[in-house]
Amino acid sequence: MKLDKVGVRMNYDVIVIGGGPSGLMAAIAAGEKGAKVLLIDKGDKLGRKLAISGGGRCNVTNRLPVEEIIKHLPGNGKFLYSAFSIFSNEDIIKFFEKLGIELKEEDHGRMFPVSNKAQSVVDALLDRLDKLNVRIFKNCSVADINYRDGHISDVLLKDGTSISAKSIVIAVGGKSVPHTGSTGDGYAWAKKAGHTITELFPTEVPVTSNEPFIKNKSLQGLSLRDIDLSVHNPKGKPIISHRMDMIFTHFGLSGPAVLRCSQFVVKAMKKWKLNEVTMSLDVLPDKKEEEIFQEIITLVKKSEPKKSIKNTLKGFVPERYLLFLFEHNEIDPSEQGATISNEKIRSFAKSCKQFQIKVNGTLPLEKAFVTGGGVSVKEIEPQTMASKVMDGLYFCGEILDVHGYTGGYNITSALVTGRLAGTNAALSSKKSYQS
Repeated sequence: MKLDKVGVRMNYDVIVIGGGPSGLMAAIAAGEKGAKVLLIDKGDKLGRKLAISGGGRCNVTNRLPVEEIIKHLPGNGKFLYSAFSIFSNEDIIKFFEKLGIELKEEDHGRMFPVSNKAQSVVDALLDRLDKLNVRIFKNCSVADINYRDGHISDVLLKDGTSISAKSIVIAVGGKSVPHTGSTGDGYAWAKKAGHTITELFPTEVPVTSNEPFIKNKSLQGLSLRDIDLSVHNPKGKPIISHRMDMIFTHFGLSGPAVLRCSQFVVKAMKKWKLNEVTMSLDVLPDKKEEEIFQEIITLVKKSEPKKSIKNTLKGFVPERYLLFLFEHNEIDPSEQGATISNEKIRSFAKSCKQFQIKVNGTLPLEKAFVTGGGVSVKEIEPQTMASKVMDGLYFCGEILDVHGYTGGYNITSALVTGRLAGTNAALSSKKSYQS
């Protein structure tokens, strides 16, 4: 990319680094405040994370009440209370509708474009940037950010070009989903400015296990619907429980319930210095253990005593899991129900409610959907996203130590923080002209 062309402005009011959800929103917000904005991205396409989000349909936000959204952002979600009071999830919906993107609400408050195409969302954002005359440099790598006398100075590109700015917004994401360009570049620039980077860890990530049934792949590919999955502390008490779907894999467990529990596996291993953490699976969350026991006793001892237990309990839980639990409880599937001891039936009922799985970690950060950790929120102004340690520096999106569950919560955080960062970066740049 040549930068010596006529018309290329080599100093800007606001430079936004990173063309993901938060960076696009920051550049638009700054442009709407009348700032001369440059958006720099190292990839050849902007909005790559948006384009793949929600299975390619783009889950732009979530319509749950703010309190609920904050609960779904277990990583420092409370930091966003001030931000939501200025620009909320409802404001995100209005913002997209103004851009001509009609949205529809699906399960659990998730908001999608009526078109079901993530690209339509990306195109609307790019069109808005174009109308605001935001300059865009693609395939352009930032080598460093320079600071002078407690204030940002300029952005140094890898080709040696220096571009000065009044304000800089760092919106380069975390380290998860690296093929979209999130490779952790921003942490060094934040550290150089004097910021603390809290320990990075994977969240919304599949978990790994050395259990024999995982190793021998006896349940690989089996999906369980609407189960309750918990992570336990060393005393056997649940730290967190999530009721969703899950799937057994060749390396461990995955699926929505597992992804939501994963950060608690990581935290428990670290907190108690454990090599393994116990997860407990309840495949019949609407029934109590005693209820299950009595139901089976009635079926196998009274209603159908001569039938094989496998046929009597057909459909009770998915067949592969049923046979697995029979084996686990030393029950012969072909045995007549009447001949099976109450003790074994009780044991079977218990394993329906609390089948314990030892897990030993997660897949690496690069395989996670979301990065845990990042720029400490204690060093960020919650109403502006401005750095408390470096004038003219702003952060937004996943580089911040804020993380949530999948379901539109992380994109909501990215868009809200991006809006505030861009708006205030523009206002700050104007002040510096006046002073």
